[in-house]
Amino acid sequence: MAGRHFRNRKFSPTGIAATAAVGVVLAVGGTVGAVQLTSGEPAAESAAVEALPSTVAPTSASPSASPSASPSLSPSPKATPSPKVTRTQAASRKTRTASPKPTARKTTAAPKVVDSGSCGASFYDEGQMTANGETFNPDALTAAHKTLPFNTRVRVTNPANGKSVIVRINDRGPYIDGRCLDLSRAAFAAIASTDLGEVDVRYEVLG
Repeated sequence: MAGRHFRNRKFSPTGIAATAAVGVVLAVGGTVGAVQLTSGEPAAESAAVEALPSTVAPTSASPSASPSASPSLSPSPKATPSPKVTRTQAASRKTRTASPKPTARKTTAAPKVVDSGSCGASFYDEGQMTANGETFNPDALTAAHKTLPFNTRVRVTNPANGKSVIVRINDRGPYIDGRCLDLSRAAFAAIASTDLGEVDVRYEVLG
């Protein structure tokens, strides 16, 4: 059996120190690399966020954003349509009220005077039958004359005061000199006071 030679390796203090230094360097390097890898992940995420298209609009406005930051979000004012003229309004504008036509006034022709004169007139008021068969009414505007036809109209005027009255002949009389008319009490009171009893009058026979 061949003899083996064992050589004992001797480590000097300098070698041991160098080996330890290498191990420390390796350990520190690994730690630093791990730290760099860990701290590098957010940078990658931020890079990914920056890589997103800038055209994507945020779904909701940030509460802290001021109103002036996003003017496009406010609704644009709508133009108010002008009011249309309805048919009723147009018709009312075109409709014109016709001016009232002047009504024809019927003018009563003045009665024609066929005879006139002056004489004395008296009155009577006793109830009786008149010459034409009527019952005498002292409140009616009637008179008695000697010759004028019945229902003849006579205008009797008192020259002293200018008052006049139109009477209808329905009786005969008076039969006293100087008198040509005997008026009813109402007809005499229209031109003079009944206290006088008799007045001078002007008469006009109307046709």
